[in-house]
Amino acid sequence: MEKGVVIAGFGGQGVMLSGEILAEAGKDEGKFVTFLPSYGPEQRGGTANCHVIVSDEEIASPVIDRPEAAIILNLPSLDKYEPLMKEDGIMILNKTLIPREVKRSDVRVLQIDAHDVARKLGSERVVNMILLGAYVEIERPVSIDSIKEALKKYLTGRKAELLEVNIKAVEEGSKIAKEFLGG
Repeated sequence: MEKGVVIAGFGGQGVMLSGEILAEAGKDEGKFVTFLPSYGPEQRGGTANCHVIVSDEEIASPVIDRPEAAIILNLPSLDKYEPLMKEDGIMILNKTLIPREVKRSDVRVLQIDAHDVARKLGSERVVNMILLGAYVEIERPVSIDSIKEALKKYLTGRKAELLEVNIKAVEEGSKIAKEFLGG
């Protein structure tokens, strides 16, 4: 098993935290992981992104040229990564900030109005975890429980107050993905 995902959005949307949580969960499960962050110019529509690979075997390269999966938080990121996606890949989109449909018909698309879901949970700061929960449910690189445990490691000190809502966000994303998968 080798699962790679590109997570992309604007700086400040929790792109790197999502990648770090996924990588930590993989590490906790005893898997090989890579985490490759890229901080582009955050002005004029630039994106921040990271590539995360979780595998049962050693990983040859941390770079994902043709993503099988992408978590996309904004329109510039969709514009950048949609053409690069592999056929039959999965794109999980933050529908709130992406006002257009995906143009390709050869990829699966899950659009989540993540800001609306986050507001209902009580914090718009958890959009990234909603989308991460959906990705983990669909692709299964790690378990949802491992994601929750990784969150406990990262959200400490002043951030500890955000732990409960982030866990709820992961669970809500997982639930939305289960509906998407038909179960």
